[in-house]
Amino acid sequence: MRIETKSRLTFKGGSHPSESKGLTVESQIEPGPAVTEVAIMLSQHIGAVCRPLVKKGDMVQAEQKIGDSDAFVSAPIHSPINGKVKAIALRSHAVLGRSEAVVIEAFPNSPTRLTPFKLDDDFDANNYSAEQICDSVRQSGIVGMGGAGFPTRVKIEPDPRLPKETLIINGCECEPYITCDYRIMLEWTRQIIAGMLLAKRASGCSEVFIGIEDNKPKAIEAMNETLRSFSNIDEIQVVPVKTKFPQGGERQLIRAILKKQVPTGGIPPMIGVVVLNVATAAAITEAVVGDLPLTRRVVTVTGEGVGKPGNYYVPIGTSVSELIEFCGGLKEEAVRVILGGPMMGIAIADLTTPITKTSGAITVLTVKQISEAKFTGRQTPCIHCGRCLEVCPEHLNPTKISHAVKYNLLDVAESYYMNACIECGCCSYVCPANIEITGYIKTGKTLLARQKKKMGK
Repeated sequence: MRIETKSRLTFKGGSHPSESKGLTVESQIEPGPAVTEVAIMLSQHIGAVCRPLVKKGDMVQAEQKIGDSDAFVSAPIHSPINGKVKAIALRSHAVLGRSEAVVIEAFPNSPTRLTPFKLDDDFDANNYSAEQICDSVRQSGIVGMGGAGFPTRVKIEPDPRLPKETLIINGCECEPYITCDYRIMLEWTRQIIAGMLLAKRASGCSEVFIGIEDNKPKAIEAMNETLRSFSNIDEIQVVPVKTKFPQGGERQLIRAILKKQVPTGGIPPMIGVVVLNVATAAAITEAVVGDLPLTRRVVTVTGEGVGKPGNYYVPIGTSVSELIEFCGGLKEEAVRVILGGPMMGIAIADLTTPITKTSGAITVLTVKQISEAKFTGRQTPCIHCGRCLEVCPEHLNPTKISHAVKYNLLDVAESYYMNACIECGCCSYVCPANIEITGYIKTGKTLLARQKKKMGK
């Protein structure tokens, strides 16, 4: 049987940055470093911040819950190692600047889990009730691992007010350099499909689509071949979508596959859709079938500025510096470390920043790359070329928003739907005037949030 991999399914807008995935695309997932200390951030997801359940001096076991919240939109955190709580202290956070973390010192020669959960051949999603699945997902602390970090239990739990009809598994991974999801699709295919079936059962969705960009034919073939080994999959379809950035955005993927529009400021369940990342689906299997909390994830360490690029299965809480040293260290020409990819990632100055549940990659760029990058050139006035309008996947006017932020007109920026921006960076990427449009918008969102907090809105 010939499997079709080319596709015309896409969305309006977007851009085509260089993929740059060759450094790690063939690198199999390997165990990461044997850590001596981890810092587990209490804020790793959208929603309420966890409160610590342990104190300095406490002994903890691997997989033990160490932080939680009673809020509905939240997810607990767990220790990935056996050890002693060294401190509850502030640590560098890529988004928040500084945030509280549980710092755990590992016991010497303590055994640690180096490989993911393996699914038995007799797996049957019908052996688990919707309530069991949702409770396991919640107790295991699973959140969206594609970067957004929304608590997964909230996504899949049935809601009579917003019945769910369609489940989309997101295997696009459109960000340059990053290959962790691609390797998961090749190596953990059964775990992904099992998690997908469990999420389908929990949410009550009647149809499922697995969306994969058409530049990943091996992943498309692997998913199709493995699906045939499962029963009751008639309503499940692997859908190749056109390679374009940001095809992996859930709103863009929904448009490409279903031709439906998520309302501005709304969420996919408002139109009966649930979107889960492939790594999240695999984590659901670990939680429900293996009774394992989310304490590890695959991280792509890549870029021309690091010694040994690859895909590594690492404990959450591992420091960026420790992981980079494990990968051969920084090369002499390395100049910028990005948590994430070059389009949507965040450059960090403090390499003690720990890996969180949403940290899919570390990208290290060189002096030559930075000096040649278009956006480091001299900024000139906007020439009103309209390129930012053409590529914006949310059909906004990025230049108007950025100009409003530049002149501190936050109410005007908000009226141009600033908060609808997904910060993909396409506008900055194509701007011939070298205006860092996305940077202005990110700053505007932060300033607006602070302003509203002061005003008590």
